[in-house]
Amino acid sequence: MIHAVIINPGAGGGRALTRMLSLKRECPEVFDSIPWLEAESVSEAALLLHQLPASSRILVAGGDGTVNRLLGALLANAHQLALMPLGNGNDLARALGLHRLTVRQCLAVANGPSVRIIDVGQVWLNRSQHYFVSSLCAGFDAAICQKVQMAPRKFRGVFRYLYATLTALAALESWDMKASAGDQVLHEGVALFASTLNTPSYGAGMPAAPQARIDDGALDVVIAGNFNRLGALAMLPRLLTGRHIGHPKVMVKASQTLTLRSKRPMPVASDGEYLGLTQSLEVVVRAGALSVLVGG
Repeated sequence: MIHAVIINPGAGGGRALTRMLSLKRECPEVFDSIPWLEAESVSEAALLLHQLPASSRILVAGGDGTVNRLLGALLANAHQLALMPLGNGNDLARALGLHRLTVRQCLAVANGPSVRIIDVGQVWLNRSQHYFVSSLCAGFDAAICQKVQMAPRKFRGVFRYLYATLTALAALESWDMKASAGDQVLHEGVALFASTLNTPSYGAGMPAAPQARIDDGALDVVIAGNFNRLGALAMLPRLLTGRHIGHPKVMVKASQTLTLRSKRPMPVASDGEYLGLTQSLEVVVRAGALSVLVGG
């Protein structure tokens, strides 16, 4: 059974709160006796998670970014994540088979018996530690994530990401970086981006790493080399359909670690949440770190 509900009131342009309040009215027998938090801040939500008994089942209403902000507290308390995918990206929900379900169906999954143990990514940059459950992006992809957060509210889902991508293309940048997995150098030179995926897709369903699995103990590194603006624009429809795999300037490799070094500061984003600029970062996979509810 669900032990608490946490809602990001801003997720999906406010859609998450509206849908959940409606669901609460329809299902008082589920929600009236449990803590219910419309989290205005990460610290407020984390405080509730730390106060609950370990291994509590938490229903989180929002998208990948909402889950990302709560990951530290979820992991620290070994809580189970029950996801109500009401954000813009929802790539974790896609990987779990939840994104096409109704809110009633997602509620049934949240109260159900099927639990899956999945991996989580951990990254260190600028002397701080972060987690991600879907993707960690550096370079052009992270610049897109920053622009997604500033996009007009009328754009939702994949259209919001397409708008941000076209906006980022207008100010296209590349970075001279070195990417390594352990002792193996994956790329050294100019690159458009270097992303690390736990889920097959990012950016509201773009299949950047179609072979990625959320419970295989590895992350899939995707590196795009030196593209000019026209080349990057031509690559976009390939990325949307997974046909970028095999392109001579694109590398995809499963790895348990990734180290990035850049000659100048590069933007970084975690599950669509912009983290800022850095010249170095280190990523590792935490295999089987998170318990999530899935359909039977």
